[in-house]
Amino acid sequence: MKFSKRIKQLSVLAGALLVAVTLTACGSSNKSSSSKSTYKSELVNKGTLTVGLEGAFKPYSYRQNGKLVGFEVDLSRDIAKKLGLKVKFEPTKWDSLIAGVGSGKFDAALNNITVTPERQKTYRFSTPYINSQYVLVTRKGDNSIKGINDIKGKRLVEGTGSDNAAIAKKYGATVVPNGDFPTTLQMLKQKRGEATINSLGSWLVYAKDNSTAGLKYQKLDPEKVPVAKVAALLNKKSPKLQKKISQAIKDLKADGTLTKLSKKYFGADINN
Repeated sequence: MKFSKRIKQLSVLAGALLVAVTLTACGSSNKSSSSKSTYKSELVNKGTLTVGLEGAFKPYSYRQNGKLVGFEVDLSRDIAKKLGLKVKFEPTKWDSLIAGVGSGKFDAALNNITVTPERQKTYRFSTPYINSQYVLVTRKGDNSIKGINDIKGKRLVEGTGSDNAAIAKKYGATVVPNGDFPTTLQMLKQKRGEATINSLGSWLVYAKDNSTAGLKYQKLDPEKVPVAKVAALLNKKSPKLQKKISQAIKDLKADGTLTKLSKKYFGADINN
């Protein structure tokens, strides 16, 4: 009886050890599987960096002879190359662009998007690739707007949901919706709005290729309207991809690529 009882005890012990070994193996397997997960597993399309942008916002992304070109188009290609990926562009209207990242339509949006505390609650951002100074464009002869404090009660033409619109509202302006910068300037000339806030880069590029007759601009005081940090916007579920894109941008800045692209599309280095 004692011998039989001893055999049973050994059997129970052996079973317990087997379970422990199995659980340990499973834990190691899960840990190994987790450690093997890379930024590529966070991509919407395998082997491809899918980028959302407007494709109608010169010089960031726009059409030239039917081909998609621009600062952020070239930058996206350079980032993808650093990551060893192909790149696919998804032209999307501004009011659906950021939501497209959240819904998983694309991996990142590169569209002159400013880093804000509100957006950081819902999305991730790469390291900034542009420091964007704001300007206020008005009609020549209209001396009622001498600075940002004077836009209270005025009609400012701005893109829906844009940072420009947020600034306009903050200082008490009424926003007239329009997301296309050339059309916005035409609306000012036609007196369908009294001013617009946008980036210095956008104004300089437009002024280089188009007539600005009847319009004037002023740089906004950075103490009142801080210089915007522009970065790639990503899904909260893509922490590894965020790090890889950030590192790629840092590398592109260090090797002079960002400066080269900036001078090509803006005529000056806007990355410092």
